[in-house]
Amino acid sequence: MATKKPAAKSTKAPASRKAEPAAKADAAKRTPNAAFMKPVTPSAVLAAVIGASPMPRTEVTKKIWDYIKQNNLQDKNNRRMINADDKLKPVFGGKAQVSMFEMTKLVSAQLK
Repeated sequence: MATKKPAAKSTKAPASRKAEPAAKADAAKRTPNAAFMKPVTPSAVLAAVIGASPMPRTEVTKKIWDYIKQNNLQDKNNRRMINADDKLKPVFGGKAQVSMFEMTKLVSAQLK
């Protein structure tokens, strides 16, 4: 039978971890993208759902999802699908149901 040899001990000292310089940590902070924060004006059709005042795209998306959740418009079986009610049907181009990915494309067409 073969016998196991004892593992050779390493003579190297463990590498010490140095703290990152403060300048690098400051550079890593995330700044908001100005394109998302620029106010956009919704069309009259979309304004019936979220309001007519200019707002950033992020706020538009948030208000649409608030409306969808408040009115239980997500499909029960496939949560990725949004069922249109009377207010959302014109926004969705007359479609009764759209996917959440298609919804963002249709809503962005309603913004100026």
